[in-house]
Amino acid sequence: MTSLPVCGPEGPLRVPDRPSHPSPVRAVLFDFSGTLFQVAPYADRIRAAMGSPVDESAMDALLAGLEAGLTDPEVVAAQRGRDVSAAAHRHAFTTWYASVPGLAPVADALYEQLRAPEHWRPYADTEAALEALTRQGVALGAVSDVGWDLRATFAHHGLDRYFSVWVHSYEHSTEKPDPALFAYACRQLAVEPAETLMVGDHPAKDGGAAGSGLRSYVLPAGAAPGAVRGLDAVLRLVPPAAL
Repeated sequence: MTSLPVCGPEGPLRVPDRPSHPSPVRAVLFDFSGTLFQVAPYADRIRAAMGSPVDESAMDALLAGLEAGLTDPEVVAAQRGRDVSAAAHRHAFTTWYASVPGLAPVADALYEQLRAPEHWRPYADTEAALEALTRQGVALGAVSDVGWDLRATFAHHGLDRYFSVWVHSYEHSTEKPDPALFAYACRQLAVEPAETLMVGDHPAKDGGAAGSGLRSYVLPAGAAPGAVRGLDAVLRLVPPAAL
C-alpha cells in the first residue's frame, strides 16, 4: 500500500491511501432506546405506578421535580457507570426517582415499569426498516447501554425475529463506545467492522463506533413515542445495489 505525504507540525508525516470503494454494509447494529423504541411518557407511568388519579398541577410539580433532580449531586453521582451492571442501573434510576419526595414511595415501581415490555413503544417506522434490511440480506444486531435483557421487549412487539445478536452493556461490564462491545457484535455476526453500520441517537456513544472501524449514523434526539423516527435514512445508507 502506498502512502500520501502529509505536512504538519504534529502527527505522522505520511498516511496510507484509503480504498477508493468502501466495503459494502453487511450488518447493521442498532441502539435501543431513542433509536428503535421509546418509553411511555412519564406522566402515564407515574399515574400507573401510583394507582390513583393525579391532577395536572400535581403532575406538573412531579415532572418539574424529576427535571430538577437531574442536577442533584447524588443523582448525578449515581449515573456514573450506570450501565455496567444491573445493580448500578437500578441504583441510578431509583435514586433519581426518589429525589422527588412525592415519587420516593413508588421509585421501585417506576423502575420495574422501565424494564416492562408493555411500557415501551417502537417508533412508527421501526418494523418497516428492520423488515427492509432483513429482506436485503443484512444481518442485524442490538447494541445497547442497558441494565436488563431486551429480548423480551422486542419479542413483545414481534421484532425479535429480525435480530441475530444482542449485546447488553451490563453483561459485559462496560459501556459504549468501548470497542469491546462493537467488536463482540461483529464477531458474533461474522462480519468485519468496516462492513458494519452502527445506528443510534447518542453522538459520543453510538457515533463513537467510528473509532472502532465501523461506520456510524446518529439520529437527531427528541422523537416522541410512536413517532416516525426517520429510519428510512438507514436504508439509503445500505442500498440494495451494494449487497
